[in-house]
Amino acid sequence: MAVDPKPTGDFLAFTRTPRRPGNLLARRGLAGHSAAGQPIGLLQRGDPAIDGELLVFGCIHGDECAAKEIQPLAPASGCPDPASEIFLVPNLNPDGFEASSRLNGRGVDLNRNFPSVWRPIGQRGDPQYSGPKPFSEPETRLAARIVRRLQPEVTIWFHQHHQPRPLVRAWGQSVPAARALAQLGQLPFRRLPWLNGTAPNWQNHRFPGTSSFVVELPRGHLGSKLKSRLERAIVRLARKVGKD
Repeated sequence: MAVDPKPTGDFLAFTRTPRRPGNLLARRGLAGHSAAGQPIGLLQRGDPAIDGELLVFGCIHGDECAAKEIQPLAPASGCPDPASEIFLVPNLNPDGFEASSRLNGRGVDLNRNFPSVWRPIGQRGDPQYSGPKPFSEPETRLAARIVRRLQPEVTIWFHQHHQPRPLVRAWGQSVPAARALAQLGQLPFRRLPWLNGTAPNWQNHRFPGTSSFVVELPRGHLGSKLKSRLERAIVRLARKVGKD
């Protein structure tokens, strides 16, 4: 049975830097490193005093990273929204991104490496290789540390699929929040069970009462209109989360 990684060091210290102009609403820190030692950043957008976080992972598969440029901003001002608190990990898989590969630098599908319903799948380099054991990869351990430390009410994982339209997908306890994002962003929604070893399934089981779900974007570049619509929807959902 896999044990959830515990936070090591104060990797969220940057969120408590003095509140001076320029760092009150938008801050950047180093969360950890990839298998090949590349930095994995963590961004904070909004007011740290708000009790109710929303977390976004822009990329977990290295060839599905169109969302890593998403920057949720307040619709009226174009600045970080003071009525919400949003954390972003733009790219959890920099090694895969650099190699244009779905897998991480050790040939593992990170979204099959979480312990919920984990099972051995394939071998190193296969498209859905689940790794030698749950949490075998530094990137999945890092994601778990972030979720465990923040315990966000909502976590959104961005992927890309081969369909021409985006899709919000969820199952179980994450359905209401996923439906809310779909409505706010005018996106299709589907209730679909989680596959073995996925990140949303792990969070939903490990932290009852939270919601972790997936947004599937079309392949290719993220168009400006869809990007703006997603950013506004994320901010509005974060405001709701912060008030609940």
